[in-house]
Amino acid sequence: MASWTSSEFLYVEIKPPGIHFLERFKRSGKLSFKQYQAMVFVLTFIAYIAFHATRKPNSIVKGTLSKPSTGHFKASEEGGWAPFDGPDGTALLGQIDLAFLSVYAVGMFVAGHLGDRLDLRTFLTIGMIGTGVFTAMFGFAFWANIHSFYYFLAIQTLAGWFQSIGWPCVVAVLGNWFDKKRRGVIMGVWSAHTSIGNIIGSLIATGLLKFGWGWSFVGPALLITFLGIVVYLFLPVNPPAVEAERDGSEVDSTMRLGDTMTESFLSSRMSTGFDRRAVGFLAAWKIPGVAPFAFCLFFTKLVSYTFLYWLPFYVSQTEIGGEHLSQETSGNLSTLFDVGGVVGGILAGYFSDQLDGRAITAGGFIYLTIPALFLYRVYGHVSMTINIILMFIAGVFVNGPYALITTAVAADLGTHKSLKGNARALATVTAIIDGTGSVGAAIGPVLTGYIAAISWDAVFYMLMIAALISGLLLTQLIIGEVKTLLYGSSEEDEVASAASTSRPPIDSLL
Repeated sequence: MASWTSSEFLYVEIKPPGIHFLERFKRSGKLSFKQYQAMVFVLTFIAYIAFHATRKPNSIVKGTLSKPSTGHFKASEEGGWAPFDGPDGTALLGQIDLAFLSVYAVGMFVAGHLGDRLDLRTFLTIGMIGTGVFTAMFGFAFWANIHSFYYFLAIQTLAGWFQSIGWPCVVAVLGNWFDKKRRGVIMGVWSAHTSIGNIIGSLIATGLLKFGWGWSFVGPALLITFLGIVVYLFLPVNPPAVEAERDGSEVDSTMRLGDTMTESFLSSRMSTGFDRRAVGFLAAWKIPGVAPFAFCLFFTKLVSYTFLYWLPFYVSQTEIGGEHLSQETSGNLSTLFDVGGVVGGILAGYFSDQLDGRAITAGGFIYLTIPALFLYRVYGHVSMTINIILMFIAGVFVNGPYALITTAVAADLGTHKSLKGNARALATVTAIIDGTGSVGAAIGPVLTGYIAAISWDAVFYMLMIAALISGLLLTQLIIGEVKTLLYGSSEEDEVASAASTSRPPIDSLL
C-alpha cells in the first residue's frame, strides 16, 4: 500500500466499457480527440452539477425544520421538526453544516492524494453513488419519524466524505484533456456547474417540499446516483487510457501548454503514458503559488458557502418591499445569486486569460465583493427589483474568484513548470487548494448560525472582513503579475510568485 508521500500507483488505466460500445458505431473504429474532449467536458460538468444539487436541500428545508423566528409564515409552512424546532434550532442546523463541511475539507486532502494514485473514473463513481445514498438517508428520517440529532449528524458526516471525492477527480480529469492557453475561458464556462447545480438543487428541493421535506433530499439523491453510473460507463480519464490521438490540425490550437508542461503532457507521453510518479502531499504545498491561493480560497469560500447554506433562510427572514416571502419563493429567489455566479465564473476566466493574470483577476473580483455585500444588506430590502439586481451582482463577485481559483488556477498549479512534465499532481494540488477553502466553508455557515441570532448586520460585516483578508493574501502574486505585464519576463510563471525563483525544484521533493 502506498504511504502518504508515496508515488506508487494502485491501479491500471483501462478504457471505459461505454467507449467500447460507442466505437462500434464509428466507421473508423475510434473516437476523435475533440469528441473525447467534448465527452469529458460534458460528463465532468453534469457530474459536479449533481454534487452541488445534493447540497442545496439542507438550505432549502432549514425554514421548515426550524420554527420560524418571526411568526410571519402561513400556518401550512410552520410545524418544525425536532430537534430543530426549539430556540437553538438554527445553532443545531449550523452544527450539522459544520460536521458536513469539516469532513468534506479533511476528506478533500485525502481524496486528492488518492486521486493521483487510483482510477479517477471508479473513484469518482464511488463518490457520486455514496453521496446519493447518504443524501437519501437524510430524507429517510421524514418517513421513519427520526428525531435524533446524532442521526442527522452522522449522516451528514458520511455525506461530507463522499462529497469530498468529487472535486479533485473532475478537475484532474478535465486538466488531463485541456491545455493552459484556453483553460481560463474553458474552465470559466465549465465552472458554471457549481451555480447551475445550486439552481437545479434549489428548484428540485423547493418543488418537492410541498410533498414533505424528505422528498427534497430524495430527488437530488436519485439524480446523482444515476449520473454516477453514466460516469463509470463513459468517462475517459486521460488520452493514453483510451489511446486518443490528435490530428495534426489540432496541435497548434489546443496542444500548447505554455511553460507548464512544455508539450510533454499530451504529445511525447501520448504513446508512453503519463509520468507514473505522483507528487507527494508536502511537495505539492511547495509548488509556487499553491499556498497563497489556498489560504485566499479559505476566506473566499467562507463567503460563498455562507450564501449557499443561509441565503434562502435570510431572504425568508427579511422584509422585501414590506412583506415576507414564503419558503418556496425564498428558495426560488435565491437562485438568482447562482445565476450571477455563472456569469462571474465565465467573466473571471475570460479576463484572466486576456490579462494572463489569474491573481489580478481574482483579487479584483474579491475587492469588488465588499461593496456588493454592503449594498445588498443595506438596500436589498427596499423592493423586489432592487433585491434581484443586488443579489445578482453579489453572485457575480462572490462566485467569480471562487470559480477561477478552484478550476483554472488549480489546474495551472497542478501542471506547474517546476513539475517538469509530471502530470500526477493535478488531484493533489486541487485538493490542497479546495480543501483549505473548504475549512473556511465549514467555519462560515456555523458562525452564521450563531451570529444571525444576534444580528444579520454582524453576519455581513464578517463576510466583508473575510473578503478583504482574502484579497490581501494575493498581494504578492498580484504585484508579480503586474510587473510581468509591465516589463515582461519569459521566465516568469503565470502565477507570478516572487518566491518562485527561490524554491527548490519539485523533482527534489518527490
